[in-house]
Amino acid sequence: MAFGGFDQNKGGGHTVAEINMIPLIDVMLVLLVIFMITAPLMTHAVKIDLPKASSVPQQPSDEPVALSVDGEGKLFWNQEQIDRTVLNQRLAEIAQSPQQAELHIRADQNVPYHFVAETLADAAKAGVSKIGFVSEPEKK
Repeated sequence: MAFGGFDQNKGGGHTVAEINMIPLIDVMLVLLVIFMITAPLMTHAVKIDLPKASSVPQQPSDEPVALSVDGEGKLFWNQEQIDRTVLNQRLAEIAQSPQQAELHIRADQNVPYHFVAETLADAAKAGVSKIGFVSEPEKK
């Protein structure tokens, strides 16, 4: 199946007006193989078991407790300064109540992390399960 020769003296001077599809098919198949190999690598999904939630909003039953830690590591329970032993007693009371109040922790940005970590450890030991961190949005 010859389309033409190298001898230009012969009178077969017609041109081929068809596109050669073989190179295009080869390129398409190479791209298909590349996409088949790289597509599973592009998914960055973390497999987690999400909890089931109802669409009915829940009304908070109790006023949340504001636990603040200032820059020196002093503890404040709803603006009342307390020490660590009183904190442990109050955390135990929250954990024993049937409707646990939320514990909102407000920590100064200059407080050493170990004060916040000790406070979280005390809350976990007491059995408090509803803990939230309060922060201020960044100013633009």
